[in-house]
Amino acid sequence: MFYLSLFFQYASQYLKTRLTYRADTIIEILSDLLFQAVNLIFIVIVFRHTAFLGGWNRDEIIFIYGFFLVPYAIFSSFFNIWDFNDRYIVKGEMDRILTRPVHSLFQIILERIELESLFGAVTGLLVMSYAMANLDLTFAWYDVLIFIVMVIGGAFIYAGIFISIATIGFWSDSRTDIMPMMYNISNYGRYPINIYNKVIQFVLTWILPFAFVGVYPASYFLNREEWYGYAFFTPVMGILFFGIAILLWNAGVKRYRGAGN
Repeated sequence: MFYLSLFFQYASQYLKTRLTYRADTIIEILSDLLFQAVNLIFIVIVFRHTAFLGGWNRDEIIFIYGFFLVPYAIFSSFFNIWDFNDRYIVKGEMDRILTRPVHSLFQIILERIELESLFGAVTGLLVMSYAMANLDLTFAWYDVLIFIVMVIGGAFIYAGIFISIATIGFWSDSRTDIMPMMYNISNYGRYPINIYNKVIQFVLTWILPFAFVGVYPASYFLNREEWYGYAFFTPVMGILFFGIAILLWNAGVKRYRGAGN
């Protein structure tokens, strides 16, 4: 309850700050929507030249893309630690974090929340609804619960991977380009896994499991029974990778010796 109370206090202060600069907030939301629209246009252009891509039709891939946007929006809102190394290690702000009686990772998550990114989840739901209408898909009452579990699992996979990468800063205080590269690799999870070669499929499934954020869980709702085993493994992968990230973080904090010459 203490941590939950802290979260709401931080969220309240963040919203007050963002509402002070309403124009900037609106422009940021619109630019994000425009970026998602460009990706959708790309999918539409591809399917002007082919009816199927790896056995998937246009509306199925649009549904996968919409599903992907929901866990990605949650991750972007609450695990925005792309600049951890530069801000907290190189500039020494980790010293400030460690003086407080709250878990260091939780503090950083609270300091870096971007609640406006949750609009991406709304966009994803709208895209999914459009694809569902074209595919004549229907949801059972329990599918809503399965959807929530898979979305949380996907968000945890993202969080686990990027928190693990952030922990490199505890052992190496120099700036690296790993984080931007990983963001680019994560985009592969937006599309069906079987359109890639076997090596990339293995990497996106077991090494950097971004496929569990998009195509695998989405395949359950698309009635792709051949992918059901992977789909229901999504929350397991989320717990596994997030758990590994926490272990690495705690080990890194013990290794941290503070800022200085």
